[in-house]
Amino acid sequence: MSVKPPRYEEIASYVRSLVAAGSPGDRLPSDAELCERFSVSRMTARYAVAQLEQDGLLVRRRGQGTFVASRPVMRVLGSPLSFTESMRRRGLRASSRLLRWTEIDPSPENAAALQLLDGQSVWLLERLRLADGVPMAIESAVLPSTVAAVMDGGLTDGSLHAAFEQLHRIPTRAQAWVSARIATAGERKLLDLIHPAVLLVEQRTITDQDDIPLEHTETRYAAERYRFETVLRRDSFETLR
Repeated sequence: MSVKPPRYEEIASYVRSLVAAGSPGDRLPSDAELCERFSVSRMTARYAVAQLEQDGLLVRRRGQGTFVASRPVMRVLGSPLSFTESMRRRGLRASSRLLRWTEIDPSPENAAALQLLDGQSVWLLERLRLADGVPMAIESAVLPSTVAAVMDGGLTDGSLHAAFEQLHRIPTRAQAWVSARIATAGERKLLDLIHPAVLLVEQRTITDQDDIPLEHTETRYAAERYRFETVLRRDSFETLR
């Protein structure tokens, strides 16, 4: 005797087929429409949709509806490429919204990462980073004052690395760490996310061709829109043994 799958699995299978046949940004049935189609409670419909959202197949936008998700942007962990260059290589248009551009006293972590002398101040450049108009990340870059001197009003749309090159300092090496956490209400609003939402938090220090620090940056990525990739070779495994 065959056993019928749970109702939420039927709903998930149906929505998955719509995602497969659709394109990123296509609208999907609402919870109410799924309830009516499958004669189930709203809780059952929401559970089915939540599973697909966790799998990165769809996104929910408050007050707008449910949509086929864009394919997550992939980036190699530890790459010194800027956000602007990473998006350009994927055929996406990078843009920014300036959140903060101000001189601050460095934290102990920033002072160590940037190899600052006692009493040196730094500049904080905080921007919302977008790809084809979709918010991807909140980027907080801490810069030595020597680098900040070439900035043009906080770089609303330009590349931070292009500013470095004006000083003949080429971003050459990056050291990065990634963790995950739940987004705050303010972060959800900026990134157009629905609670609960997960962020991938990358801490990254970039140095120039002379191994002198250029920036120390914390970037909070919407996990549903971003993926990190790393490549391990045999010598990497030998190091870990």
